Amino acid sequence: MTTLTTATTIDEATARTEGALRTVRRGLALSPEFRAGLAGTMLLALIATVGRLVVPVAIQQTVDKGMRGAGSAGGAPDIGFIRNAVLICAVVVVITALSAYAMNVRLYRTTEAGLATLRITAFRHVHDLSMLTQSSERRGALVARVTSDVDQISQFMQWGGLMIIVSIGQLVVASVLMAIYSWPLALMVWLIFLPFAFGLRRLQRVISRAYTGVRERVGDMLAAISESVVGAAAIRAYGAEERTERRVDETVERYRKAQTRAQGLVAMTFPSSELIAAIAIAAVVVVGTLMGVAGHLSAGKLIAFMFLVTLFIGPMQVATEVLNEAQNAIAGWRRVLGVLDTTPDVADPGQDGVELPRGPTEVRFDDVSFAYPGDGGTVLHHVDLTIAPRSRIAIVGETGSGKTTFSKLLTRLMDPSSGRILIDGVPLRDVRFSSLRERVVMVPQDGFLFDATLAANVRYGRPSATDAELAAAFTELGLADWLNGLPRGLDTRVGQRGESLSAGERQLVALARAYIADPDLLVLDEATSAVDPATEVRIQRALDGLTRGRTAVTIAHRLSTAETADEVLVFDRGRIVQRGPHRALVAEPGVYQRLYASWSAHGGIA
Repeated sequence: MTTLTTATTIDEATARTEGALRTVRRGLALSPEFRAGLAGTMLLALIATVGRLVVPVAIQQTVDKGMRGAGSAGGAPDIGFIRNAVLICAVVVVITALSAYAMNVRLYRTTEAGLATLRITAFRHVHDLSMLTQSSERRGALVARVTSDVDQISQFMQWGGLMIIVSIGQLVVASVLMAIYSWPLALMVWLIFLPFAFGLRRLQRVISRAYTGVRERVGDMLAAISESVVGAAAIRAYGAEERTERRVDETVERYRKAQTRAQGLVAMTFPSSELIAAIAIAAVVVVGTLMGVAGHLSAGKLIAFMFLVTLFIGPMQVATEVLNEAQNAIAGWRRVLGVLDTTPDVADPGQDGVELPRGPTEVRFDDVSFAYPGDGGTVLHHVDLTIAPRSRIAIVGETGSGKTTFSKLLTRLMDPSSGRILIDGVPLRDVRFSSLRERVVMVPQDGFLFDATLAANVRYGRPSATDAELAAAFTELGLADWLNGLPRGLDTRVGQRGESLSAGERQLVALARAYIADPDLLVLDEATSAVDPATEVRIQRALDGLTRGRTAVTIAHRLSTAETADEVLVFDRGRIVQRGPHRALVAEPGVYQRLYASWSAHGGIA
């Protein structure tokens, strides 16, 4: 039970305290594309960076040699030298611009490829998480990790990452050239900026925590908005517009405050960098002039040094902007890594798993108990039973008695806290998912449909099925008249979540999807719970065809299903309290007799 609780919690605490550098390393390791062609990109970055030095060098050479007529006795300006210097400068500037363009293109391509891999990896892992884990997380928050969190990483990698590469190169080459022109002035500039660099590192930790909070608020906001959109009908039906608006407004306001606080911390760095830059330039002017008067520094070198200081200051000031994007990206990486670090508590054994042969299916529950993590308590207690091949089993019980939990364990959407479930003598945990999903199919209570055609939805059961096979499936289920009555037959679009169809019609499509999948074990979760009596008759007729020759377990909300079952299992407070055929149970005082009497008294309506 402890393992289950740990596995179903996405550990953001660990991700939040993880060092920024380690987070970036792990994030980059997830996308090898980031490293593709890195040597070429770095070479282009080096060319683009070194090219920026041509202007200060050209100025120094022009002032010290060209303007003073180097090599001429009269000291007149050397026009040829100046012309050549300008031409060389122009050529280098063009090369620098072309290198910067090529570097940008390569960086965009590699980052987009890497981010696509990251999105796919995160999505597939979210999809692999168990239903229990997914239900413990808000859908909007999970979606945010694959969308907006990766978008933040994208912005950083395509702008901040580029600026870091260029800025580091610019900082290094500017420092080297400053030291060549005047190492005392270069040392002075570094000493002035050192306190700012150390302060920036300390501030980075505070900003990192702030942006982690921003990413969390984005998840909250998306969750609130998505729920409001999906639940629009219920909101209007109960006149809850104002309450919903207040909830959305509150999440938006919390996001605004978190973002404002984070940006406020970043904003503190801008005036600091401007102040340090002004002090550095003023110091260079004063000390450089004194050195020039003393004959230790030429006019050209002093002017060039001023340009170099500007190039040196640029990366320092850019660092404050990059810091903003970097902390947003690191916070996004941490949230994505938080998902990827969550081990699925229902894991596919993969190649080490067992491939089950097709055929009649026997199911055995061996002392199975289940408890939801946290304070949910045990909902199934020591279930022991065997379901014979090709038998039709009805599961009945009051709400909360454990029926749905039983069906999820049987289809391995969840694993038991203790005990074993076996199919044909093989523990479910040892069966490959590919084999299990072929042999065991569940028709859920809501009959979820995708925004596509009716044919596309049914093909989820077997992608290779032809239109003729789909039409034959509806005919064999006794649904041909219903299918022919639709506007475009199999090409009818069902809308988002199947909203173009009624609840009963969605269930008919779900049954056809299960039929085309041709499972050996069929599990139906309250298949007739949300339909009118006429549709229930149609569904019941379809169920007869669907379950024939298969092991079928049906959670029966309306007890007409139990009447035709081979055996009825009666759940009460997480235990099987009665089992047997309908005729025997209805004559025996107990839970089933009471449920059946209540159902009959209401005209067979649950």
